[in-house]
Amino acid sequence: MGNREQPEEGAVAGASAAAPGPERGAENGTRARVARLILEHGPITAAMLGERLGLTPAAIRRHLDNLMNDGMVEARDSRSRGRRGRGRPARVFAVTEAGRDAFVHGYDDLAASALRFLSEKAGSQAVAEFARRQVGDLERRYRPILAAAPPQQRIRLLAEALSNDGYAASAGEAPAPGGGDQLCQHHCPVAHVATEFPELCEAEVEVFERLLGTPVRRLATIAHGDGVCTTHVTPRDISAADPPPAGEPVQSRTDENTSAPSRKGQGRATSDEGRLSPGGSA
Repeated sequence: MGNREQPEEGAVAGASAAAPGPERGAENGTRARVARLILEHGPITAAMLGERLGLTPAAIRRHLDNLMNDGMVEARDSRSRGRRGRGRPARVFAVTEAGRDAFVHGYDDLAASALRFLSEKAGSQAVAEFARRQVGDLERRYRPILAAAPPQQRIRLLAEALSNDGYAASAGEAPAPGGGDQLCQHHCPVAHVATEFPELCEAEVEVFERLLGTPVRRLATIAHGDGVCTTHVTPRDISAADPPPAGEPVQSRTDENTSAPSRKGQGRATSDEGRLSPGGSA
């Protein structure tokens, strides 16, 4: 990707503001790629953006400034758990809610219409079965990776696998007093559809349980408007050592009050637990 980006930047540097032709199109195309990389892997530093896209620091700064001026991206101070040296904390960049909405594809409405038709003709069980089939591919691909790893490493590997698929996931220790771990997904490709069809969220939670071999509980979802999908993972000392076979559930799946949004916006999650466990903490 870096080899393709560098020539574009060389062609437009210092001239794009005055040239509305092809140079401006290249500039906007590169800016869109910067925004998408932040969406899929953010919060992320400007240096990491430059490395991944093969752009100079000046070019990255120009695109970030424009994205922030448009309200698509915001800058934050890095909240690293590790010890840092002296000086100001590193700045990281994340997509805003407005920026996230700008990435919503037009086929969301088509997908929602198709699921409404399926629900009307075959009932909610058919929707649930469809949702389980959709996330089944993730389970098949992730299972060999997680099954070969020690239990204490599985949540980190799951977060890495999800991030590689564009979910911008992170994992870490859950806040006290409950203990355990916390999995956060900063992007959900089906968030707008899941607002009406919580079966999509529920099927995902079932897969997480089987892959991790322990009960999990969904605390917050992007579909609810929480900004981050946050999942609590039961402490491993009271959970199974090995993930069960595909399709076989573990003990209890989710907190019924916070697991997923109810259809047509009813039953919005209001648990303070989700508020006390923000996605950024993972």
